[in-house]
Amino acid sequence: MIVRWGLRELPGVLAELRIGKPLLVASDRWQDTRLGIRPVARWSEVPSERIEAAAKQAGDGIVALGGGSAIDLGKAISAEAELPLVSVPTTYAGAEWTPYFGVRDPERRMKGGGAGAHLRGAVYEPELTLTLPRQETVGTAMNALAHCAEAMYAEGHNAAGDAHAVQGASLIGEWLPKVVEQPQDLQARTKLLEGAVHAGAALGASMLALGHAMAQALGGRYGLPHGAMNALTLPQALAFNEQVALDAVRRFREEVGVDVEELSALGGFGRLRDFGIPEADLPSIAAATVERAGAKANPRPATASEVEQLLHNIY
Repeated sequence: MIVRWGLRELPGVLAELRIGKPLLVASDRWQDTRLGIRPVARWSEVPSERIEAAAKQAGDGIVALGGGSAIDLGKAISAEAELPLVSVPTTYAGAEWTPYFGVRDPERRMKGGGAGAHLRGAVYEPELTLTLPRQETVGTAMNALAHCAEAMYAEGHNAAGDAHAVQGASLIGEWLPKVVEQPQDLQARTKLLEGAVHAGAALGASMLALGHAMAQALGGRYGLPHGAMNALTLPQALAFNEQVALDAVRRFREEVGVDVEELSALGGFGRLRDFGIPEADLPSIAAATVERAGAKANPRPATASEVEQLLHNIY
């Protein structure tokens, strides 16, 4: 995958990939961003049943601009149309690094997913993150941090993933507090984005684990921010896995250099009850969690009752 820094690089990346008529998939807030390209059509975040319609307008490639939801939508269209995708992320989520995607179905109260996106490029512009609100900053950075942790202990973890995870964890741990304190500090934003890039590369080289499985089950059912859910579930997953992956968890904590719960608290997310989740739903959320791929790739197998206890811990 081609990786470039600076929005000015986008036209060159498209030229290198021979994309001349891209479909622009962008979150509403980014629709008018000057990208230096001429999209053949524009598409905002849409219900999953309209992905096929979007694919018919896709020209010869796709540019996805925005956070994880916009990039996931771009990936879904890329898979449907079998066209190359170039992502321009505006958060720290790292969705641009994996061909898997999720599109929420509000009627079924769950997030459906798929694979097969044709990832060909990512262009990073730190200035696009300067206006990212505090909760979204912390949430997506914690999502990236969870990618680092899980890359170090999920089933099939490897040296390449470990190397990126270590660098990502160190950068995020150092620079996230500084970004929260000074959100307009471009150097801090750049360093945090560098950490997120390493986290994304770690994700691309490995698998998700239990923390993400819980976050996905929660977010998919209630339409909650994926980053916020990871901020709450990551500390629980680390504690649960410590007895079987002690070296990896210890190394991760050392690289972060700050208590993970303290980083999570920077977003002011509170507890699960603060998101309106009924306590009576925890057993069914736990049951859904253990069926997810991340739970099955976790180094320590988790039963539904064990996951339910982890959810109670943050309720």
